[in-house]
Amino acid sequence: MKALLPMYAGKVKVVCIDPPYNTGNDVAEGKSWVYNDNVNSPLLKDWLGKEVARDDLTRHDKWLCMMMPRLKLLRDLLDDNGAIFITIDDNEYSNLKALMDEIFGEENFVANVVWQARKSVQNDTDISVNHNYVLIYAKNRRQEERRLKESNAEKWDAIPGFVLKPLLLDKSKFSNPDNDPRGLWKADPFDAPGIRDNLMYAIVNPITGEKFLPPKGRHWRTEEDNYVKWLKEKRIVFGKKGTSGPQLKVFWDDKKEFGEIEISWWGDCSAEAYIEDGIDYETACEWTTYGTTTAGSKLLQSLFDSEKVFNNPKPIELLRHIMKLAAGKDALILDSFSGSGTTGHAVMDLNKEDGGNRRFILVQMTEATENEPNKNICKDITRERIKRAIEKYSYDSGFQYLRVGQPLDAETLLEGKLPDYKTFARYVYYLCTGENLKDEKKISEKKFFAGDFGNQAIYLIYKQDYEALTRMALNLEVAERITAEQPNKKRIVYAPACFLDEEYMESNQIEFVNIPYNLFQRGNV
Repeated sequence: MKALLPMYAGKVKVVCIDPPYNTGNDVAEGKSWVYNDNVNSPLLKDWLGKEVARDDLTRHDKWLCMMMPRLKLLRDLLDDNGAIFITIDDNEYSNLKALMDEIFGEENFVANVVWQARKSVQNDTDISVNHNYVLIYAKNRRQEERRLKESNAEKWDAIPGFVLKPLLLDKSKFSNPDNDPRGLWKADPFDAPGIRDNLMYAIVNPITGEKFLPPKGRHWRTEEDNYVKWLKEKRIVFGKKGTSGPQLKVFWDDKKEFGEIEISWWGDCSAEAYIEDGIDYETACEWTTYGTTTAGSKLLQSLFDSEKVFNNPKPIELLRHIMKLAAGKDALILDSFSGSGTTGHAVMDLNKEDGGNRRFILVQMTEATENEPNKNICKDITRERIKRAIEKYSYDSGFQYLRVGQPLDAETLLEGKLPDYKTFARYVYYLCTGENLKDEKKISEKKFFAGDFGNQAIYLIYKQDYEALTRMALNLEVAERITAEQPNKKRIVYAPACFLDEEYMESNQIEFVNIPYNLFQRGNV
């Protein structure tokens, strides 16, 4: 992911990741996760290429060592108004929550959503665990204006800080069976959780004369005076046949502006509608599905014409829902644990539905093990799924499949593995400023110019030739030229050597950064 920073730092609107759950239960099948990071510590090197088993006493250590640097990078890649959604289960939830509080800040915690990952009863010990979590954090959570209207859609991304977008109402759930002149409506429960004395009173059905009290542990949603007013205004109904308890008419024109309020339970309601104390709750249940791992598996199997392709793939319904909440039509979405490629598939599917122009970046860490050194999920599954999805569903999309190249660091530079000038200039600019270079046309190898940032001009004296580099330096001729070119700016010069004294550089506002030894030293911006 470090390779993404020069181009995409601060540009990703939504991060969706499904990291290893670290159950250790899949080692026998060769499907457990593997710690394969590029590390120098002898202790960590001993972890490389070995699947993490449940009886591994350091499995939580390994998981945290794998997650922390990735989460820090993901935060750097996020837009200031962006958010991260992480699916996880109980094995690492507590560790993940603590890690996210440290990296993103407790004040940027949005919600911990419970997602119904499966519907069938599992053969678990004691209790069948049918849920996972979706942990949501913002990079900068908005503290005001949390409830936005549909008519203010153009402001959703303009107001600083992240907030979930209103879910637009499904008009098909509204009707007008009594030809109410106020238009389409639906019936909502008239009761609410809690017990308040001023909201506990008897309501008489005007047709049957039957008296109703709030259900156990609940009260009516308004005081009696308001109820009488709403009854006169014909905002109260008593079920489809007029013989049940009270319900409140909610009109399309009144509610559409605010959309649906998102809740922290993503799953189906009970399998059947029910009646309690004479109140028909059928209309109160929103039959929204967020998909299950079974649905995700079936879709993947249909694409690959195979019985089993990938363990527990996420359903595209879940990812589509996340994007509706947080990703506008031009958003960039990143998944750094891409696995079976569900995120990319979901982006293309949603774009086809609403005409969006969302883009996605999928990253997959190496899964090679000592027993399977050539294992490559990204090539064999992720890439292939995106390709097949485009072909099968006629998505108007394309994609590039790339591999990480030689790292730009002091060690590789000393070995003579040199990048071209433009690539190195872009990277040096990011290291110096912490920002992406917005106008690459300004890069000039001839003038050694990498770009400017505020009151600073950044230069790179460099050539993709190891022998030439041994003779290149910041000298008086170069210093006089760049001072004349940028007379009112501080000059930061990356070069293999410097032939100027400190007094001259200080008087001319020139700062020298030695490459490759001080390659990762940022300028004071």
